[in-house]
Amino acid sequence: MAATTVINGLEELKSRVGEELGVSDWFEVTQESVDAFAETTGDHQWIHVDPERAKDTPFGGTIAHGLYTLSLGPRFSYALFEIRGAAFGLNYGYDRVRFPAPLPIGSRVRMRATLSAAVEVPGGVQFTVTQTFEREGGDKPVCVADAVARYYGG
Repeated sequence: MAATTVINGLEELKSRVGEELGVSDWFEVTQESVDAFAETTGDHQWIHVDPERAKDTPFGGTIAHGLYTLSLGPRFSYALFEIRGAAFGLNYGYDRVRFPAPLPIGSRVRMRATLSAAVEVPGGVQFTVTQTFEREGGDKPVCVADAVARYYGG
């Protein structure tokens, strides 16, 4: 699937600070995908992987790991925007990351991406995309993170 927003070059990237880059399609969070995440990370905390025990919590069932939600960022980003005219890009990290609400298994989640900052660094541009993960029917985000990346040359 092609990205919905195409940014041509690092100069255009810098000029688009403050713009929303798009909103992804909905993605269903399944117990199987959360179990696979738990297996990969070694995080088998029961609130994520034991539906029977989790029934008795205020959530009424299992919820996704916060880091599972955050890990969906690249999937959604690739669908939302593409930066052309750069030699390569690198993930530089995250600034602020918060999980304001749980993400129950069986929910659908999507991501809204906004270009928050773009500054020159030697050989390229460092930019920040605010990723807001929304649960369908939820009244507040399940995750808000400032993803920082660098794109070089072109």
